[in-house]
Amino acid sequence: MNSRKIAPALLFSGLTILAGCDSNAGYEDLSRFMDESRARPTGRIEPLPQFTPYEAFTYSASGMRSPFDKPIKVQLVRKQKVQSDIRPDLDRVKQYLENFAFDAFAMVGTLSDDNGFFALLSMDGGVHRVRVGDYLGRNHGRIIGITDSEVQVIEIVESGLDNWVERPRTLSLSGS
Repeated sequence: MNSRKIAPALLFSGLTILAGCDSNAGYEDLSRFMDESRARPTGRIEPLPQFTPYEAFTYSASGMRSPFDKPIKVQLVRKQKVQSDIRPDLDRVKQYLENFAFDAFAMVGTLSDDNGFFALLSMDGGVHRVRVGDYLGRNHGRIIGITDSEVQVIEIVESGLDNWVERPRTLSLSGS
């Protein structure tokens, strides 16, 4: 008797499954869209635009003064034929701080101990201790005086063909 009840249930479930496999059930709108899309005329793709070729640029002002550096004030003076005895000591061993431009330094303080009075100069994130007689800057700058608020330096610069002059410079204490 159990097989008589199971057979109609299997038959009903089989018919339900076959009805779900109907190829046209629920896809009428999709079939209509595909037919409309195929019926439209095909378009033409426009060619790519023509681009001008890249031209390389060579920067030729690399040897000139940086536009971000402060310009040095130069006063025109009549040329004098006077020879001076001022000359830098080119045989002297250069100190570390002579490898940097004078404008790279900033005075940040002073220090004194049993060995003397020192100035503290900041440059590129580091602080350097200097005293009178030390050299700094690229123009043979020698420290001639240190006070609480400034460092006095004398630079020896070339003013013409084999002629040198002394130029005073100062580094003032930076406000923090």
